[in-house]
Order: sequence, then structure tokens, then C-alpha cells
Amino acid sequence: KHGLSVVNSPGLIDSAYRGELKVVLINTDPTDDYEVSRGDRIAQLVLQRVGGVTWDEVDELSGDDRGGGFGHSGR
Repeated sequence: KHGLSVVNSPGLIDSAYRGELKVVLINTDPTDDYEVSRGDRIAQLVLQRVGGVTWDEVDELSGDDRGGGFGHSGR
């Protein structure tokens, strides 16, 4: 409808962040001024559960059977 876009989209907020959430917009249509009003639907928020991680410190990594390296499908 309008030339509004969210600048950092999609954005990711770290699970430890405790501050106010803000949405940075840019108007890509210089011929159409747009004023954001309270209640306007300008962004979406998707919440995702973050699981805990347990790390094991080792002196040396064991071998693996992955094959060709990072991202390799084995073909």
C-alpha cells in the first residue's frame, strides 16, 4: 500500500536483551508522506523458545564421519 519498509528485516533479538523493542522504518516512496499513528500495524513479532546448552570442554576433538567438510552433502 505504502512505501514503508522495516530497515532491519528480518531482525533477531538476542534472548538476553531486556530493553525496549523498536522498529526502524524507511519510506521508499518520496512522493507519499506517511505518518505512523498509535495502533498502526507496522511489524510482526515471532517469539521462539530458546533452549539451554551444556558445553563439554575437551582437549581434543574426536574424528567424525561427515566426509567432505562444512555443508558437504556427501555426493
